[in-house]
Amino acid sequence: MSLLVVGLSHRSAPVSVLERAALPADVQAKLLQDTLAAEPAAEAAVLATCNRIELYADVDKFHAGVAELSTLLARHSGVSLEELTPYLYVHYEDRAVHHLFSVACGLDSMVVGEGQILGQIKDALARAQDLHTAGKLLNDLFQQALRVGKRAHSETGIDRAGQSLVTFGLEQLAVREPVETWAKGKRALVIGAGSMSSLAAATLARAGVEEVVVANRTLDRAERLAEILRGPGGTGVSARAVTMDAVANELTRADVAVSCTGATGLVLSADAVTAAVAGRTPTAGSRVAGVAEQAAPRPAVAGDEDCPFDLSAPGGFSVAGEDAVAGMDAATLEQHAAWVDNAPAERRESGPQAEAGAIAALATAAGVAGRVPELRRPSPSAGRARTAVLALLDLAMPRDVDAAVHRIDGVRLVDIESLAEASADAPMADDVERVRGIVSDEVAAFGAAQRAAHITPTVVALRTMAADVVAGEMARLEGRLPGLADKQRAEITQTVRRVVDKLLHAPTVRVKQLASEPGGAGYADALRTLFDLDPQTVAAVSRADHLNNENDDPNRGRA
Repeated sequence: MSLLVVGLSHRSAPVSVLERAALPADVQAKLLQDTLAAEPAAEAAVLATCNRIELYADVDKFHAGVAELSTLLARHSGVSLEELTPYLYVHYEDRAVHHLFSVACGLDSMVVGEGQILGQIKDALARAQDLHTAGKLLNDLFQQALRVGKRAHSETGIDRAGQSLVTFGLEQLAVREPVETWAKGKRALVIGAGSMSSLAAATLARAGVEEVVVANRTLDRAERLAEILRGPGGTGVSARAVTMDAVANELTRADVAVSCTGATGLVLSADAVTAAVAGRTPTAGSRVAGVAEQAAPRPAVAGDEDCPFDLSAPGGFSVAGEDAVAGMDAATLEQHAAWVDNAPAERRESGPQAEAGAIAALATAAGVAGRVPELRRPSPSAGRARTAVLALLDLAMPRDVDAAVHRIDGVRLVDIESLAEASADAPMADDVERVRGIVSDEVAAFGAAQRAAHITPTVVALRTMAADVVAGEMARLEGRLPGLADKQRAEITQTVRRVVDKLLHAPTVRVKQLASEPGGAGYADALRTLFDLDPQTVAAVSRADHLNNENDDPNRGRA
């Protein structure tokens, strides 16, 4: 086994990088095909979710494989290799198996213990199978990962440790209220009709919303989801379907909206959200200042008139205030940084010039990402809490909702970035340790099975060679003793075969045991060398065994 995984996730990369590196379905297919065409890779599979992008491959060379897979990820994601490399992680052989099994159990999820990842692993395997990029190794690996994940959920209470991203996101929107209390009687708009959107619609319906409106580019899919929701086997909620053209109008009626589409651009702009909430409260739709209203104004000093920000505002400008910088471009921040650098002496001891380093860092980040990476945790200067007339949950990657929406009064936005921050503080369940034990045991068992399977063709080739030797010797005996009776010939043949079998039994059983242990991969080579086995014969046995497995079960390896 030479399993290699190269990837990035919410644990290794900021959401802004994950967002830019997101791979649509057609790009994933092209990545798989190009990976298989690359020299070091014999098999390939892509696991792409809202918070991870991982490329799995069976490679014959580690260093060449890492270089090739990293280059392919960068090329197909559109993020340069130089920028992507610091965020990539690499796992090889048993560590790669351990990583995928941990992912399948929800240990590596943004919300620990969530079970939705199992469906995503199943989809990744099905895609690789459909494109014929998954061979025996990846079929066995992903199928076993699914079994390990199901075992973890059935044998432990890991489900109590985590939830789906949908449930976790709704809890963030509800703040201190139970979701059922917060959602009761609300009108919900769900944008998209895929698995995540369907889960969001069902969760909202069960939570007690008054109505669910499903918007999708393909109206048929939206209508099917709406029919399921209001049907006898569904939740019985009032549900209807609309096209994407109706989203702006439906948003004016909605109390909560969940968006998760595969769109590469924004689905909800700041202007659209502003228009949707305008008039609901006296201030709804206005842009919110990044400082508390009750803060005392900072006295103006010489040179303030050249600053690109309004420093006479209460509390002045602060890059620590998320609302002050959300969505601002690099040029504006660089202009302010220049103003700070040229500050006169009377401004050097106070004011925003103390934040020059932070401003420069933000300007650099904005230059790379095209915008300022927003902070989601409220800063101490955020002021009193705002009443939200529209709650938005953005579960898409790349994002569906403009980040500047966070600055609109009357709107509360929760997205992947804020969920990542919130989940970092979520408590771990006691059962997590039990799941980790399951993963360790399953990794050891999988590795032993793979190593044992690796030596089987060599053992079969050895026994085939022994059978040929017996057949040759019996043919020579026939020539020397042509008058030998059939019964005598059969008895001699059986005796010779028993002798050969007894001589080979202990060594072949022992070599299988040794090969299944860590570091046992070299025993197959030793066996081939000791008995001078033809490598092509061993390879032929391997190919025949693979074909027999497929013929015995035409559905083998299907997700």
